[in-house]
Amino acid sequence: MKDANKLLMIEQLDKKLAKFTHIDADIVPRIGWIKTIRSSLNISLLQFAKMLRKSSPTVKELEEREAEKNITLKKLAEVGEALNLRLVYGFVPNDGSLEKFIEKRASKIAEEIVMRTSHTMKLEDQENSEERLKKAIKERTEKIKNELPKYLWD
Repeated sequence: MKDANKLLMIEQLDKKLAKFTHIDADIVPRIGWIKTIRSSLNISLLQFAKMLRKSSPTVKELEEREAEKNITLKKLAEVGEALNLRLVYGFVPNDGSLEKFIEKRASKIAEEIVMRTSHTMKLEDQENSEERLKKAIKERTEKIKNELPKYLWD
């Protein structure tokens, strides 16, 4: 039952993350969102500082910190609020989904386990066929995926 819950959680999380998959990593402006939006709306640094109830140097520092990816989510949310914008953030799996990420990792671990066993059998002159090894790797991959053991991430 526990394993089924884990798999369901991953499936539900993948559905949520799928909403972000169309977002390109290059979408973030080089100078950051804050300065880009402020400039596009033709808001001066002084005007924006007043909107945020901060000093101009502080706002300039916020813009610089965002461009350097050294800003807190809290600060970004405050800026968004002042501009009537909602902050949205998330993660986009590089492999397309968490399920594919798990599959890739499980397959690697399964191959290591099967090949280690195969090597021992080979030394005992009980070598398996290539087809049998592939089948064993596939079966072990499925077992690892379904159980999600802690050693998957070692």
